[in-house]
Amino acid sequence: MQHSARPDPDADLAADMRLFHTGAHACGYWPERSARDLVLDPRDARLPQFYPQALRWGFRRSGDIVYRPHCAGCQACVAVRIPVREFVPSRSQRRGLARNADIETRVVAAERNAERLALYRRYLAARHAGGGMDDHGASEFDQFLIGSWNEGRLLELRLHGRLVAVAVTDLVADALSAVYTFYDPDLVSRGLGTLAILQQIAWARREDRHHLYLGYWIEGHRKMDYKRSFQPLEGFDGRHWRPLADAVR
Repeated sequence: MQHSARPDPDADLAADMRLFHTGAHACGYWPERSARDLVLDPRDARLPQFYPQALRWGFRRSGDIVYRPHCAGCQACVAVRIPVREFVPSRSQRRGLARNADIETRVVAAERNAERLALYRRYLAARHAGGGMDDHGASEFDQFLIGSWNEGRLLELRLHGRLVAVAVTDLVADALSAVYTFYDPDLVSRGLGTLAILQQIAWARREDRHHLYLGYWIEGHRKMDYKRSFQPLEGFDGRHWRPLADAVR
């Protein structure tokens, strides 16, 4: 990797911490495109200190890596977050909550166990077959989901005691960040991914946190469109958080 020039609005961050620009790699969203990322120095012991500000600047965590897409000629990836105090569930989301009233939700330590790993592997085999993740085991679970320096929790959804979904969630002073969610592929009709986000919103409200970060949204991408159903939704335009419609103009 090569050290990149410091772009706005990251000048203050980069003044204290090295910022790297990755080489080109396959885009995870559009297979015909290549992508590059800005990455905060993963070896810097101050990374936990910078992480909350990095989220506010549109970065995201994957394992111990904090990154933001930075592709030449493409700005399709828009960081999005929900201001949880203003969130109002839609009619469909209210129906989903009622349909899943028999599901118990609890927040637990971010640790791997046999039950969580088995569910994760079933989810990848069903949803990402042949995508390079379907052979993930215990070490990949720890590296990709848990990380070594972040403050994380797992939001578990259980149906009659059986684990059916896990939402990996990072905690920062004023927000939660939804890192990754996996669920029982046999229960797609339950809408467990949406339910997990609704429960994360409720969790953030209980703890008086201001936002739930949802990662990136891409206009016109089928797998990303569900994020627009959580309103109001804010997008980061490179300098400021704005209502999503304004952020992508």
